[in-house]
Amino acid sequence: MEIPCLLTSREHINGTERVAEVAEKIVADIFITMQGDEPLMEPFNIEKIINLMISDSDIQCATLKTAYHDPIDVINSTTPKVVSDLQGNVMLFTRSPVPYPKSSLNYKIFKPMGLYGFRKNALLSYRGLKIGPVEKAEDIELLRFIENGIKIRIEETHSRTVAVDTPKDLQRVCDILTQSNP
Repeated sequence: MEIPCLLTSREHINGTERVAEVAEKIVADIFITMQGDEPLMEPFNIEKIINLMISDSDIQCATLKTAYHDPIDVINSTTPKVVSDLQGNVMLFTRSPVPYPKSSLNYKIFKPMGLYGFRKNALLSYRGLKIGPVEKAEDIELLRFIENGIKIRIEETHSRTVAVDTPKDLQRVCDILTQSNP
C-alpha cells in the first residue's frame, strides 16, 4: 500500500507552518494534525476533533485538553498547560502550572493535546501572522493565533496520552505499552 506524502520546506519553524504549506497544495476545508510526540493518541480523540470542527463552521482552529493526573507533569516545564474561558476558547497556553491556588483548590490543571484541527483559511494566514512575545517565551506554536486575535476552540476529553519530550517520557510510554501488552 502506498501512502501519499508531501515533503515540506526545511525553513519552517514548527509543525503548523508545515501544515500551512500542505494546505496550499491540497484541496480540503479542514486539516487535522497530530503531533509526532503523541504515540498514545486514541482514535476517538481524532474523531472528536473532526466532529468539533464539522459542528461549527466558525471554528478556525480547535484542539483538545485532558486533566493532568500526575503532579510531576504539572510542575514540569516541558509539559504545556492550557486555560480556557467559559465559552470553550483557549485563553492561554503556558509551561507554568496555572491556575495558581490562591483562593481555592477546586480546579483542574489541563494538558493541551498535540491534536489540532484547522480551517484552510486559518492555516493559509498562519505564516503571515506576527510571532508575539508569549509565543517566543513559551515556544508554543498555537499562541500565534491567540496573540493575533484568532480564537482556538478547546474541548475536554478523557485521555491518558503522554507526549514524548524527554527520555523519561519515552520510558513512561514504553512502560505503558508493556503493561497493556503483557
